[in-house]
Amino acid sequence: MRSSSVPDAAGRQSRRRSRFAGFLLLLATAFAPPIALVAADAPADELPSWNDGDAKTAIVDFVTRVTSEGGADFVAKEERIAVFDNDGTLWTEQPNYFQAMFAADRVKALAPEHPDWKDKEPFASLLKGDMAGVAASGEKGAVELVMATHAGMTTDEFTKTVKDWFATAKHPRFDRPYNEITYLPMRELLDYLRANDFKTYIVSGGGIEFMRPMTEQMYGIPPEQVVGSSIVTKYTLDGDTPALNREPKVDFIDDGPGKPVGINTFIGRRPIFAAGNSDGDYEMLRWVTAGSGPRFGLIVHHTDGEREWAYDRQSPVGKLDKALTEAEQRNWLLVDMKADWRKIYAFEK
Repeated sequence: MRSSSVPDAAGRQSRRRSRFAGFLLLLATAFAPPIALVAADAPADELPSWNDGDAKTAIVDFVTRVTSEGGADFVAKEERIAVFDNDGTLWTEQPNYFQAMFAADRVKALAPEHPDWKDKEPFASLLKGDMAGVAASGEKGAVELVMATHAGMTTDEFTKTVKDWFATAKHPRFDRPYNEITYLPMRELLDYLRANDFKTYIVSGGGIEFMRPMTEQMYGIPPEQVVGSSIVTKYTLDGDTPALNREPKVDFIDDGPGKPVGINTFIGRRPIFAAGNSDGDYEMLRWVTAGSGPRFGLIVHHTDGEREWAYDRQSPVGKLDKALTEAEQRNWLLVDMKADWRKIYAFEK
C-alpha cells in the first residue's frame, strides 16, 4: 500500500506544479501589454496632431510614393530634400515677427547707452510704445532698428544675446517662452519626413544668425541646414585672436525671389518638398514644384482666430494673397489650420 501511494503523491504534486505554472502563464498574458497585436493591427500615427482628412492623406500618400523602392515615383534618399519657411510656418509670426520683438527688446535694453534715441526715429516711437510711428518709418526705419541691435558685435556675442533673449522673453499673448510657440503639427511633419530619409532645411526671410542658435533645439534642424537673410560679416583680429564681426550692412535677403537663389547657393539641390505660409514663399513654391518628378507644395493657411490668428490677404504680417489665389491651379496643398490641426501648440490641453 505504502509503496503504491508514492507514485500517486508524486503525480498529484506534478499536476499541481503544472496547474500553477499554467496559472502564472495566464496572469502574465493577462497583464502584459499586447505589443504584437498593437504593432500589427494599429500602426503608430506618424502625425497625431493632424486631423484625419485630405491634407494628412495627401502628405502620407506623397511620402509613401517617393519612398517605395521600385515604384514609379521613387526618389533616391540623396534627392529627398524638404525646405520650410520659418515665420508663420514653423513658429507663430503674430502679433509680430519674433525677430522684430527681439529687436524691440534690444532697443529698450540699449537705450541708456544711446540718449539720442529719445529724439530719433524710429527709436523714439518704439521707446514710447508707438508702434504706428515705428511702422510709419517704413523699410528704412526697420533697417535702422535691425542694424542698431544686430550689428557692431562678433558672431559669438550675437549668438549669446539671442540665446539669452529666448531664455527669458515671453510671448505677449500666451505668456510662454518663444521657443514653445511652435506648431506641433509641423514639428511632427519634420520628424515624419526625417524618419523617411528626407533632409530638412529652413529657408526663411528671417536672419540666419537669429535662427541658427535655436533651430536644432526647437525643430531638430542643425545650424548648417538653415538658410536666411544676413548682414555683412568680416574676419578680424583682436590682438592675436580671430573673430567674425557683424557689420551694419545688408548682405543677402532670403525672401521672395531670394529664396530659390538661397536654396541653389547654400543647398545645391532642388528640393522635392516645400512648405510656406505667405507670398514671401511664392517663388520658392513655384521653383520647387516646377521641377521634374514628384513634387509637393504646402501652404499653412491661418484660419483659427481662437487658438492662433486668422489672417491672409490683408495682413501686414505674413500676407497670403497671390499664393492663396494660385494654390489650387498649381496643386499646392492648402492646410486649413482650424480644420486640419487637432492641436496647434504642444501646451494645448
